[in-house]
Amino acid sequence: MKIAVVALGKIGLPLAVQFASKGHDVVGVDVNQATVDLVNRGIEPFPGEAELQERLSELVPAGRLRATTDYADAIPGADAVVLVVPLFVDSEARPDFGWMDGATRSLGEHLTPGTLVSYETTLPVGTTRTRWKPLLEEVSGLTEGVDFHLVFSPERVLTGRVFADLRKYPKLIGGLSPEGAARAREFYEAVLDFDERDDLARPNGVWDLGSAEASEFAKLAETTYRDVNIGLANEFGRFAERTGIDVYQVIEASNSQPYSHIHRPGIAVGGHCIPVYPRLYLWNDPEATVVAAARAANASMPAHAVSMLQGAYGDLADAKVVVLGAAYRGGVKETAFSGVFPTVDALRAAGAEVYVHDPLYTEDELEKLGFTPYSYGTEVDAAIIQTDHAEYRELGHEKVPGVKAIVDGRRISSAQNWPRATYRVIGAAPATA
Repeated sequence: MKIAVVALGKIGLPLAVQFASKGHDVVGVDVNQATVDLVNRGIEPFPGEAELQERLSELVPAGRLRATTDYADAIPGADAVVLVVPLFVDSEARPDFGWMDGATRSLGEHLTPGTLVSYETTLPVGTTRTRWKPLLEEVSGLTEGVDFHLVFSPERVLTGRVFADLRKYPKLIGGLSPEGAARAREFYEAVLDFDERDDLARPNGVWDLGSAEASEFAKLAETTYRDVNIGLANEFGRFAERTGIDVYQVIEASNSQPYSHIHRPGIAVGGHCIPVYPRLYLWNDPEATVVAAARAANASMPAHAVSMLQGAYGDLADAKVVVLGAAYRGGVKETAFSGVFPTVDALRAAGAEVYVHDPLYTEDELEKLGFTPYSYGTEVDAAIIQTDHAEYRELGHEKVPGVKAIVDGRRISSAQNWPRATYRVIGAAPATA
């Protein structure tokens, strides 16, 4: 097949590589010329994605994969087009379709009959049918279900392990017609590999959910569940702090029963998915009070961590405080919705002189994010662990001298590492930390 992938980001590029690795001819479209140039040289434009560089090194020289900024080069005559263009949410939790509208119009201008169009970007329920279908028909002059087919198939992978997740989880699809769904099934079965499952009642492979709306809802449901679960864990953690209970011991005990799957509390919920998709669900269902409460609980945790630090250290006015970790999760160079931003804001509001450290970022990169970089060996008064980077497990006074109080927002360190400091953990009272 000839396949086009629109947007070569941290999901789109691995998808393009996966499709090409199955023997298909793939063209990636991206607005960033630098990204296009790197891909065409067989170089990964971002670090940290397992298997990506190795596959690029094979597929690009073999002529299976190339990139372009020109829709006219990639779209005409394509058997399938997969869009993974970012969708943003504004401060009022309203989806901003600007980039996706632009990409859809550019796609429609060059769409030719016989093409399967699949949106993989997470969307509010109903968007595929009520927004993309009429827009593509208007711009292309073609009729969905007759000249081309449109489906929604959410990405269900995590950056850093995209190829493994593509094999591990069923691929969900939902079409606007049975014929479109059949085309989508045929397409994804030809471009993906699936690990075998022992559970015959829930086999791996392509799952047709019967409609685009059901497929859109499934992605929102699975990510919103995680946000609500974390929100509950954070509420449990704050109660445990007040009552002298170790919430992690409680969670472990609760989860020993097969019907309990409580997540862990933490300083922040970051990344492109969990902080965003519940807002897309709320856009469809503003009466979802449980979802709204969980989102508010999770958003309050950076300020809560700063409050814990004040309880351990005292007045933070003029105190030198380092936030350890800019990335939203350990080992991943990504700051999308990272807890570092509200944590730094709360510390500055308390009058602290704030520094930020992250082993994945250079000092120049941290400065461009609006932070004052921290170097090991510089004396500070207090610290907050925001990211669970592996190297922070063994961190202590020898590299971060002067610390009198530290809040571990990820339960990655230990009191033994900080013998001259008051060590606090979210979810544990001072006496049990």
